Amino acid sequence: MARKKREFTTFNLSFLDIMSCGFGAVVLVFLIIDHSIQTVTKDLNRDLLSEVSMLEEDVRDGEAGLVKLRNTLSDVDNQMVEAQGQASRITEDIDNYEAMIADLKKDGFTERTDIETLKAEIRSLEEEVKKLRQAAEKESGNSARTFVGEGNRQYLTGLNLGGRNIAILLDISASMLADQLVNIIRLRNMDPAVQRKADKWTRALSTVDWLTAQLPVSSKYQVMTFNTRASPVLDNTAGKWLEVADQAQLDKISSELRKITPGGGTSLENAFTALQQLSPPPDNIFLITDGLPTQGANPPRGNKVSGDERQRLYRQAVKMLPRNVPVNIILAPMEGDPMAASEFWQLAQVSRGSFMSPSRDWP
Repeated sequence: MARKKREFTTFNLSFLDIMSCGFGAVVLVFLIIDHSIQTVTKDLNRDLLSEVSMLEEDVRDGEAGLVKLRNTLSDVDNQMVEAQGQASRITEDIDNYEAMIADLKKDGFTERTDIETLKAEIRSLEEEVKKLRQAAEKESGNSARTFVGEGNRQYLTGLNLGGRNIAILLDISASMLADQLVNIIRLRNMDPAVQRKADKWTRALSTVDWLTAQLPVSSKYQVMTFNTRASPVLDNTAGKWLEVADQAQLDKISSELRKITPGGGTSLENAFTALQQLSPPPDNIFLITDGLPTQGANPPRGNKVSGDERQRLYRQAVKMLPRNVPVNIILAPMEGDPMAASEFWQLAQVSRGSFMSPSRDWP
C-alpha cells in the first residue's frame, strides 16, 4: 500500500513537469510569434511611410506643374488676344489702302503715270545738280586749293583775302602750345612729337591751310614764321614772292609747318621788320598770334616782362609795318594777356584790316 502511494506521487510529479514544460513551450512560441509580428509590422510601416512620402512629393510636383500650365495658358491667351488685335489692324490697313488705290484709279492715276512723274522729277534734279557743279567749278577757279574744315562748317569771317602780294605771319613761340600757362609749361617738357600735336598749335596750322586755300590764283604770297626771329617757311625764298598757282609749293609749305615745334619768346618787331625784305611790299597782311610780344629786336634783360612792358614793345613793333597796308589779325587769346585783344583790334581798325578771335572748331 505504501509502495503504490509512492508510485502515484511520482507519476503526479512527472505529469506536472510535463505540463510545465508544455506551457513554457507555448509561451516561448507566443513570444517568438509576437516578436515576428512586431518586426514585420515595423517593416511594413516603414515601407508604407516611404510610399506615402513619395506620393506626397508627386502631388507637390503635380501642383507646381499645374500652376505652370495655368500660367502658360494665360500667356497663350494674351498672345492670342494680341495676335487677333494685330490681325484686325492689318485687315483695316489693307482695307484702307485698297480704298485709297480705288480712289486714285477713279481720279485717273495709274502706275505708269506715277513712274513717268518720278522720272521727270529725277531729270529736273539732275539738271539742277549739273548747274550747281558748273557754278562750283567757276567759283573754284578763284581759290588756289580746297580746304574743308571739321564738320564742313562755313563761317562768315569778314576777312579780305584779296591783294596781289599777300603775306602770312605765323607765331611759333612756346605760347602757341596752349591757352593756359600751366599747360604750356607741361607741354614744353614733353616730347616734341607730342608738342606738335597740341590742340592750339594744330588749330593755328589749320588756319594757315584755310588762308592759303582762299588765296586768289592770280596773286602771290609768302608765309613766314616768327618767335624771337622771323624767317620764311621754305628755305631760299627770303625776300621772294611765291606763285599761288603752284599747288605743289603750297602743299610743301603745309608739310614743312607740321615739322615745326613751337618754342621761344615772341618778337613782333623782328617779324614786321622781315616784311621789309619783300619787294614789292605786301598789300595785305595776315597775322596769326596769341598775344603781345615778350621782347623787341633783342632779348629782354630779365626773365619777366610786365604787361605795360609788353604794350610798349608792341607799339614799338607796329612802327615797323608798311604804311597803308591792311593788317588782318587772327588772335587765339592766352590767359594773363588781357590787353592783347584791345591793341590788335585797334591795329585792324587803323589799318582798315579785320580782327577775329575764332572759336575752337574754326576753321
